Amino acid sequence: MTRQSDRDANHALRARFDDVVSQYERLRSGLDEMQERLSRMAVTAESPDGLVRATVGPRGQLIDLKLDPDIYRRRDADELGRIILRTVEQAVAKTTTQVQEMVGEYLPSDSGASRFLRDGNFGTLLARQDRLMQETGDDDGR
Repeated sequence: MTRQSDRDANHALRARFDDVVSQYERLRSGLDEMQERLSRMAVTAESPDGLVRATVGPRGQLIDLKLDPDIYRRRDADELGRIILRTVEQAVAKTTTQVQEMVGEYLPSDSGASRFLRDGNFGTLLARQDRLMQETGDDDGR
């Protein structure tokens, strides 16, 4: 009976290993494409009045800012600053959504990396590995 349970455990481990290797190969094959797509990403948002346009890159970095000349006739400097800031924030939010969707094409939605992109919590990156290590420790009698 012990031999049979060992074989069953080995088959289960082998199946899990094959699954992990398959996921890795899929991720690795798409990584270059994803990097290329990210390098070309530019997302633009416009203020409600259309006088401010902000474009950000895939990390949310501001790469272009267009101000309509009419903006100087109607606003004070503080109001202009607030409008620019809100417009950039909108572009960053749109970028975050697009990056999450793109990564979702390559990684399972429940992966630590995907969850990290959604919530910004570094703990989610290693949560699964932490659970596995705890389970392994429990199996070893630790």
